[in-house]
Amino acid sequence: MSDQNLRTRREFTVESALAMLAGVTITITGCGDDSPAPAPTPVPTPGGRVGTVSTNSGHSHAGASITAAQFAAGNDITLTLTGSGHTHTLLLTQAELSQIDMGTRVSKDSSNDDAHIHTVTFN
Repeated sequence: MSDQNLRTRREFTVESALAMLAGVTITITGCGDDSPAPAPTPVPTPGGRVGTVSTNSGHSHAGASITAAQFAAGNDITLTLTGSGHTHTLLLTQAELSQIDMGTRVSKDSSNDDAHIHTVTFN
Protein backbone atom coordinates (compact mmCIF):
# COMPACT_ATOMS: atom_id res chain seq x y z
CA MET A 1 0.00 0.00 0.00
CA SER A 2 1.41 3.38 -0.94
CA ASP A 3 1.79 6.20 1.58
CA GLN A 4 -0.74 8.25 -0.45
CA ASN A 5 -3.60 5.95 0.63
CA LEU A 6 -2.78 6.00 4.35
CA ARG A 7 -4.97 8.13 6.60
CA THR A 8 -3.77 9.78 9.74
CA ARG A 9 -5.36 8.79 13.02
CA ARG A 10 -7.14 12.17 13.09
CA GLU A 11 -8.55 11.74 9.55
CA PHE A 12 -9.75 8.24 10.42
CA THR A 13 -11.40 9.46 13.63
CA VAL A 14 -13.17 12.34 11.87
CA GLU A 15 -14.42 10.12 9.03
CA SER A 16 -15.62 7.50 11.53
CA ALA A 17 -17.50 10.10 13.56
CA LEU A 18 -19.13 11.51 10.42
CA ALA A 19 -20.22 8.03 9.35
CA MET A 20 -21.74 7.30 12.78
CA LEU A 21 -23.65 10.61 12.84
CA ALA A 22 -24.93 10.30 9.28
CA GLY A 23 -28.33 8.88 10.24
CA VAL A 24 -28.96 11.00 13.32
CA THR A 25 -32.34 12.75 13.57
CA ILE A 26 -32.16 16.19 15.14
CA THR A 27 -34.94 17.24 17.49
CA ILE A 28 -35.60 20.96 17.66
CA THR A 29 -37.30 22.30 20.80
CA GLY A 30 -38.61 25.71 21.67
CA CYS A 31 -42.23 25.86 20.45
CA GLY A 32 -44.16 28.28 22.65
CA ASP A 33 -47.78 28.98 23.52
CA ASP A 34 -49.92 31.98 22.47
CA SER A 35 -47.39 34.41 23.97
CA PRO A 36 -44.11 32.60 23.53
CA ALA A 37 -40.66 33.76 24.38
CA PRO A 38 -38.55 33.92 21.24
CA ALA A 39 -37.23 30.51 20.27
CA PRO A 40 -33.47 30.18 20.59
CA THR A 41 -31.51 30.55 17.39
CA PRO A 42 -29.31 27.52 16.80
CA VAL A 43 -25.70 28.05 15.84
CA PRO A 44 -24.64 26.10 12.77
CA THR A 45 -21.93 23.52 13.26
CA PRO A 46 -18.85 23.88 11.05
CA GLY A 47 -20.00 22.93 7.55
CA GLY A 48 -23.65 22.83 8.66
CA ARG A 49 -26.65 25.04 7.88
CA VAL A 50 -29.53 26.46 9.92
CA GLY A 51 -32.96 27.01 8.38
CA THR A 52 -35.51 29.62 9.40
CA VAL A 53 -38.88 28.27 10.58
CA SER A 54 -41.95 30.37 9.79
CA THR A 55 -44.25 31.33 12.65
CA ASN A 56 -47.50 31.14 10.70
CA SER A 57 -49.43 29.50 13.56
CA GLY A 58 -48.97 32.06 16.34
CA HIS A 59 -46.04 30.32 18.03
CA SER A 60 -42.40 29.80 17.23
CA HIS A 61 -40.04 26.92 16.63
CA ALA A 62 -36.28 27.16 16.77
CA GLY A 63 -34.41 27.01 13.48
CA ALA A 64 -33.82 23.64 11.87
CA SER A 65 -30.17 22.53 11.76
CA ILE A 66 -28.37 20.29 9.29
CA THR A 67 -24.92 19.07 10.28
CA ALA A 68 -21.90 18.61 8.04
CA ALA A 69 -22.15 14.87 8.72
CA GLN A 70 -25.69 14.80 7.37
CA PHE A 71 -24.57 16.58 4.20
CA ALA A 72 -21.67 14.13 3.79
CA ALA A 73 -23.76 11.00 4.42
CA GLY A 74 -25.62 11.10 1.12
CA ASN A 75 -28.97 10.10 2.69
CA ASP A 76 -32.38 11.73 2.96
CA ILE A 77 -32.90 13.18 6.46
CA THR A 78 -35.89 13.95 8.66
CA LEU A 79 -35.76 16.94 10.99
CA THR A 80 -38.21 17.01 13.92
CA LEU A 81 -39.64 20.30 15.20
CA THR A 82 -41.20 19.98 18.68
CA GLY A 83 -43.01 22.18 21.16
CA SER A 84 -46.45 23.21 22.49
CA GLY A 85 -47.40 19.57 22.86
CA HIS A 86 -47.08 18.77 19.17
CA THR A 87 -44.38 17.98 16.63
CA HIS A 88 -43.72 18.68 13.00
CA THR A 89 -41.39 16.74 10.72
CA LEU A 90 -39.52 17.93 7.68
CA LEU A 91 -38.14 15.46 5.14
CA LEU A 92 -35.20 16.68 3.08
CA THR A 93 -34.14 14.56 0.11
CA GLN A 94 -30.51 14.15 -0.89
CA ALA A 95 -31.19 16.39 -3.91
CA GLU A 96 -32.51 19.14 -1.62
CA LEU A 97 -29.54 18.69 0.73
CA SER A 98 -27.18 19.07 -2.23
CA GLN A 99 -28.91 22.32 -3.23
CA ILE A 100 -28.70 23.66 0.34
CA ASP A 101 -25.06 22.63 0.63
CA MET A 102 -24.28 24.54 -2.59
CA GLY A 103 -25.94 27.67 -1.16
CA THR A 104 -29.19 27.50 -3.14
CA ARG A 105 -32.25 28.81 -1.29
CA VAL A 106 -34.60 25.93 -0.48
CA SER A 107 -38.03 26.33 1.21
CA LYS A 108 -40.13 23.37 2.23
CA ASP A 109 -43.30 22.84 4.28
CA SER A 110 -43.28 20.71 7.42
CA SER A 111 -45.85 18.05 8.15
CA ASN A 112 -49.36 19.25 9.02
CA ASP A 113 -49.68 18.73 12.77
CA ASP A 114 -52.05 20.45 15.21
CA ALA A 115 -53.93 21.81 12.15
CA HIS A 116 -51.01 23.86 10.78
CA ILE A 117 -47.68 23.69 9.00
CA HIS A 118 -44.42 25.63 9.14
CA THR A 119 -42.29 26.55 6.16
CA VAL A 120 -38.57 26.03 6.71
CA THR A 121 -36.18 28.04 4.54
CA PHE A 122 -32.47 27.40 4.11
CA ASN A 123 -30.48 30.25 2.48
